[in-house]
Parts: sequence; structure tokens; C-alpha cells
Amino acid sequence: MSADQPLILGEMPSLSKLYVNAAAQAARRRLLGASDAADLPPHGHTVRGVTVDVANLTAYQHLIGEPASDLLPAGFVHALAFPLAMSVMNRDDFPLPLLGMIHLRNTVEQRSPVLFTESLDIDAVAENLRGHRAGTQVDIRTEVRRAGNRSIIWRGISTYLAKGVFLPGIDKPSAPAERTDFVAPDPTAIWQLGVDAGRAYAAVSGDFNPIHLSVLSAKALGMRRSLAHGMYLASRALAEVGPARTDAFSWDVSFDAPVFLPSRVALDITSVQPSAGAWEGSDFVAWNPRTGRKHFSGGVVPL
Repeated sequence: MSADQPLILGEMPSLSKLYVNAAAQAARRRLLGASDAADLPPHGHTVRGVTVDVANLTAYQHLIGEPASDLLPAGFVHALAFPLAMSVMNRDDFPLPLLGMIHLRNTVEQRSPVLFTESLDIDAVAENLRGHRAGTQVDIRTEVRRAGNRSIIWRGISTYLAKGVFLPGIDKPSAPAERTDFVAPDPTAIWQLGVDAGRAYAAVSGDFNPIHLSVLSAKALGMRRSLAHGMYLASRALAEVGPARTDAFSWDVSFDAPVFLPSRVALDITSVQPSAGAWEGSDFVAWNPRTGRKHFSGGVVPL
């Protein structure tokens, strides 16, 4: 990784403890004021020898519609590494508040199939602090290797926005990016998401962020209702695409509008299928079938 001398942790951090610490940090910021620092932590975090619980993997595959397999879905690897990424954002010298961070985009390269029996080394580092018209954004880069091996088999870059946080020395874009009008196509699937969808994904991912768990806990953090996890939606779309047809692929998703629970979500998948018959990738887009508002979009291409 680009950061020198990563902090090596003895085990994967506890997400519940990280959320508690993030709440304490938010209280200190309100009391003492936010720091003026505009520098990212000087190094990342590493955990070595991470293993997978097969029962949890099976529950994850069942929830998002992946077939039962010995291979780890790319979204599962993201969930496996997510506590380490969170621990970087939870550091005292991280310049942005963790609570309230908005997930804008996720890009993944799955370079090799990953078996559930393999022991993994995972790294996470913060990089590319930059301005946004609504605040400040940052990338968290996560890399996964087979234990003791230097070759990266999975890399993910998650882009987050701290809305309303403007750091000194960080210029925001002079003009917002141009948006094209979205016209909803005919859906290839309709998802019915119950009010418990957030709790169900939390149970298999470990991400018990209160905004996803109930109306009451979401309202306590300023939301009108609980939200579906963005990576649950993206992983379910990936399962619909079915990238298992190739050993290596790139998968990206951009999040436009949250999905409040309960909800119906329309999905369209368009595959690139040349005359020779080889799959060259798929694009997907999801929206609210009642209002036509786009929720997220992305694509999958073989590497």
C-alpha cells in the first residue's frame, strides 16, 4: 500500500465498538469544535490471517440471491473487510466525522476467485481527500491478499462524502457535475424490501449502523425512516448479473438516492452480448417505480 508502516491489528475490529466510539467522537466535536486539520492518517491498518465463517457465508449468499458456493462473492469480501476500513475512518486523526458519512460510490476489482477455506491478509488506507460541492469526500482503499502472498486478489475503493464539512485548503469544485435526465426503462426485476431488510443484511454483514435498523434508531440520527444498506442493494444487483461466468471482473456502483424501508425497487440489467456469444459485461440501474427516481447504477465487466 502507498502508506508506510501500516498499523497491524491483532484481529478484525468490532463494528459495534467502532460505532460507539464514533458517537463519542461526534459528541466531542460538538463540545470542543471540529479540528481544522486537512490531513489524512499517515498510515493504514492491516489484519493478517482473516478467515471466513461458512455459516455466515451461506446466510449471506441466501440473502442476496447468490447460489451456494465455496467462492466468496465480491460483496461478501467487501463486508468482510469493512470493519478494517471503518477503523481507519474512526481514528482520532481522521479529519472527517464518521457518523453521517454518505457512501457515494464503490469500485471493486475481483482479480481471482477467493475460496472460503483461504486465510486472507487485509489492508485499508484513506486517500484522495478532496472537495465536493456539498462538503468533503475521501476514498478508502481496501486490498485483500492470500495470507503471506503479495499479489492482490481483491481491491475495493469506497468513496464517502462528509456533507457540510469544508476543510481549510481543500477546494470544492467550481460547478456541479452535469446530470442527465433519467428515463426509467422497462424493469427486468422488482424487489419488495420489507422494513426488516436492514436488520437482515446487518445480521450477515455485521454492519449494525442505526440508520439501517429501525424507524426509531434512524429518526434519532435525522432520517425519516430506516434505509437499506447501499452495499446490500449493490450486491443483490451483482447477484442478478451473475458474474460467476468469469473468474475476474470489475464491478462499480454509484449511489444516487437512498432506499427508505419498506420499499419497492425496480431493476434493469442490460448485458453486452456480441455476435460471437462471449459475455462482455452488464450494466444495471435501479429506481423507485412509483416516482421514477434513480437509486443507483453501475456495471460489471470481465478483466
